[in-house]
This record gives sequence, C-alpha cells and structure tokens, in this order.
Amino acid sequence: MGGEAERAKPVLFVTRRLPDAVEARARRDYDARLNADDEPLTPDRLRTGAAGADAVLCCPADRMDAAAIALLPERVGILATFSVGIDHIDMAAAHARGLCVTNTPDVLTDATADVAMLLILAAARRASEGERLLRRGAWTGWAPTQLTGTHIGGKRLAIVGMGRIGRAVARRAVAFGMSVHYTGRHRLPPELEMGAIYHPDPETLPAVADVLSFHCPATPQTHRWLNAARIDRLPPGAIVVNTARGAVVDDAALIAALRSGRIAAAGLDVYTNEPHLDPGYLTLENAVLLPHLGSATVETRNAMGFRALDNLDAFFAGRPVPHRIG
Repeated sequence: MGGEAERAKPVLFVTRRLPDAVEARARRDYDARLNADDEPLTPDRLRTGAAGADAVLCCPADRMDAAAIALLPERVGILATFSVGIDHIDMAAAHARGLCVTNTPDVLTDATADVAMLLILAAARRASEGERLLRRGAWTGWAPTQLTGTHIGGKRLAIVGMGRIGRAVARRAVAFGMSVHYTGRHRLPPELEMGAIYHPDPETLPAVADVLSFHCPATPQTHRWLNAARIDRLPPGAIVVNTARGAVVDDAALIAALRSGRIAAAGLDVYTNEPHLDPGYLTLENAVLLPHLGSATVETRNAMGFRALDNLDAFFAGRPVPHRIG
C-alpha cells in the first residue's frame, strides 16, 4: 500500500470536449479534468483547470500564446495539442518554459484531403448555389443554362504545400483527370511526386492554376500568400480552395476577386480569426463555406485523440515521445 502515491495518475487538464472514446481512455489512464460543456478556453478557465495539473491537452481553437503559457504552473511538463498545426502555440514561449509540445500528424491526412476534393467539386459545379436555390423554393425545373459550372477533368490543379495532405489531394485529383503542379520548400523524390510538375519559383505557380489549393502551414513566408498580385496572375475563371489555414489568404483581395468574377469560385474550410470570418464571404454566391470540417469524421477525431494520448503516455513513462515538436 505504501506505493499508492507513486502510482497516482498524472493530472491531465483537457481544454475542450473530446470524442467519447478519447475521453474514456483519458479517464482510465489519467486524473482527467474534462470539459463536459465544451466551453471555449479563457484565461480564467486555463488558470483554474491547469492548477495542480501535470499536463494540458489543448485544441487548435485555444490561443496558447506567451501570456497563456505563463499561466501554467511549473508542474505542467507537457502540452499536447489535438491537431497537426501548431500556429496557435507560441513555440518560443513553450520551449523557454521547458514544455514538451506534441501534435497529431498523419491520422487526419485522408479526411482533410477528402474535404479539399469536396470543395473543389462543389465550387466548380456550384453545388451550394444549387442547394440554396432549392431551399428557398426558387427552383422552377431543369434548364439548359441553369447553374452551369466547370468540368475539372483536364484542368490543372496547383498545390501550395505538397506534404502528406497535398499529396493525398493530388492522388484524388489525378483520378478525376486533372494534372498537378506544385510548389514547396523542396522538390519531392519521383516516387512521391507521382508525375506532378514542380515549380521551384512559387511565382510561376499562379499562371497554371485552374484550381489553386492550399496545404501549407501558416508561417511568415506563407502569410497572405494569395494576395492581389498573385490573383491577377491566375487564369480567368480560376477556383481557389483553402483547407490549410486562413492566414495564407488575403481576405480582402479574394473577396474583391470573387465579387468581380476575376475568380470564378472559392471553397473555404478555414478562415482568419476563426470563428469570426470576414463577413464579406457571407454575401458571395460563388463561395462555398464550411466550418473547419477538414478532420471531422468520428474515425479521424478518435485517431487524433488517441495519438495525443499516446504522446502523453510516452512522456509520463519516460519513453521517447513519438510526435514531439522541436
């Protein structure tokens, strides 16, 4: 009985409600402080929830900036994020604080690629316009010129960021008869490139982008990558799709191009300052808008949660942490 204190479960503060299976495992293996009401994280909630905790499991909607990290007690040794992206975390502050930071790569690749392809098709075929027409009772029947869109077969898909998700989108696009161009920090080896055409100078990519799709992280280099100048170099009738991060798009420039018809359509799943997207998008018939659904399948969200818990398990067992960042 004398070893009870040594065998005490680590205290885990979970910032948002997670899938049932993930929370069940968290309760089993940790002294888990869960968020049953799924309330957004505030400084007060962080301060209260993390008091006496050994670990924090956060989500991409949580702003873990330097001020938030400063609220964590010294006892917290690991910050596990329920995401691949880490742009919501001030990594310099986390490392200065001595935190182990982990993410959940690989498991959401296919789900996010599916949503990108969904947006490409929906934007090209004006699907959301058609649904709105039906819902408001304005459809009067089939007509030869009604809601004619774009056939994506034979079109050029230009990908910004050819990582796992970008490559998964490329495979899907090829199956629809598209050719693929891409840019990134490095050219891929042939077995990963799969016939896609590499653009070492990213400034040459817009000219071949019948469909431009973003699959890159939010960094200073990609901030507002799609600006007015690059929009001007897109082919007439181009389509823009973003399932990466809202910050890679200049909202004012994209909205102006959609209003003028310079860009035929856009399909967006991510936004700057989520959930407070630029209201200009809401008035556009040629914008297909989703509420950040990229990884939103039961299977994927469970896998993300289990990967976050795997990282925590390894940390507390003294093993190498599989998805440690930095």
